[in-house]
Amino acid sequence: MSHPIIIQGGMGAGVSGWLLANSVAKAGQLGVVSGTALDIILVRRLQAGDPGEHMRRALAHFPIPEIANRIVEKYYIEGGKAATDSFKSCSMFSANPSIELQELTVAANFVEVYLAKEGHNGVVGINYLEKIQMPNIYSIYGAMLAGVDYVLMGAGIPREIPGILDRLSNHEEVSLSLNVDGADKEDDFRMFFDPKKVTGKELPVLKRPNFLAIIASDILAITLAKKSTGKVDGFIIEGPIAGGHNAMPRGALKLSERGEPLYGPKDVVDIEKIKGLGLPFWLAGSYGTAEKLKEALNSGAAGVQVGTAFAFCKESGLTEEIRTALLDKVIKGTADVFTDPHASPTNFPFKVVRLEGTNSEADVFEARPRICDLGYLRHLYKKEDGTVGYRCPSEPVEVYVKRGGSAEDTVGRKCLCNGLMANIGLPQLRKGYLEKPLVTAGEDLKYLGRFIKQGEKTYSAVDVINSMLENKNAGASVPCSNDLTTEAGI
Repeated sequence: MSHPIIIQGGMGAGVSGWLLANSVAKAGQLGVVSGTALDIILVRRLQAGDPGEHMRRALAHFPIPEIANRIVEKYYIEGGKAATDSFKSCSMFSANPSIELQELTVAANFVEVYLAKEGHNGVVGINYLEKIQMPNIYSIYGAMLAGVDYVLMGAGIPREIPGILDRLSNHEEVSLSLNVDGADKEDDFRMFFDPKKVTGKELPVLKRPNFLAIIASDILAITLAKKSTGKVDGFIIEGPIAGGHNAMPRGALKLSERGEPLYGPKDVVDIEKIKGLGLPFWLAGSYGTAEKLKEALNSGAAGVQVGTAFAFCKESGLTEEIRTALLDKVIKGTADVFTDPHASPTNFPFKVVRLEGTNSEADVFEARPRICDLGYLRHLYKKEDGTVGYRCPSEPVEVYVKRGGSAEDTVGRKCLCNGLMANIGLPQLRKGYLEKPLVTAGEDLKYLGRFIKQGEKTYSAVDVINSMLENKNAGASVPCSNDLTTEAGI
């Protein structure tokens, strides 16, 4: 079986948007959209006036027109909302979401994948986080309705997802077990999804996408390969210098003098054990050069996943202001990424880019009113009455404590959900406070100048691909895929 050599990372919320994934897929590699918070992104794009009419164009192809029409009627504002108005929001996810929220989530994921696949024959994937469990079964179905080719998932142990892909391809009912703090062994907290209750009609069998698990441990890879509910098609091995969330170091947490988690030999994945599983794998974490790609292929990998280099190209979803400011820092040699052990409410280390005017800066962060009104990273916990409750270490401290959390767990926690919306130009305005960005990147950020041609201030996704494949002729064709049986030695 052939797979692309380069996987474009699924970053942030809307950073790896449909435009970026479309460009990468058109160039012959795996374009990946981020599946995080697509419901709220669709809702806000419509309220912003749907520039280019892309959202409504994709919704016009959604196989259940009644749902698409209801979404447009409820959220679309011709010409866009006034700058002084707040965005109308949709409800937060719970273990038992409303049919309306299920419909919105299915449609939003369809829209993103449909646009990413539009106008070419390349392959497109979508990236989800196991840590953000509650939207996932509805999100995956929407992506599959649009013909997604790959589903990528990390930040946890996605053992049930392969079997869910099998069932959703036949529009069968699925369930997903939930991680609930304080749950007893006999508890079985689950959420359920019956696609036919959303579609209301019979639809053709869907293509079952390839499933790639994003892992940082050979033990996890072995577990997923042997104990998943369906077929795992490959692995992306992500090192601790990659952007976004990183795995926790194994053993007791130790910090550097700078306050960053220290990783050691125990955190190095045993490639030979991965190769022994007989499945393709890609390496990730500062692999965005021709030299690192060759190194990966020589190790037996099918290729590499690259995030940071694509995150700051002109097709990415980051605002032009953010991209320009950070690339200027790159050129000046002042770009700085800090692996913050406390920022994320998930408890995973999170890489934060230092940028004035954003929540990376202490004074900006401390001026922000604590609030949790999007809730994608809320923790589920078992309440005294046996039901599921929801709390977030980034919400007001007194609220978190009242819900059984420890005040100590709230120290330094930042609101990623609202920060990520601001990163892509969709910040919420709330009682006079406009949400500020919180940008993430891998440690490869400081080397992005290699893609910027003399006299220019930006670069394209194709520039990244051509550079990695050592294709010096602009516009020349690039290899589309890697035959694993011959080139990768698997």
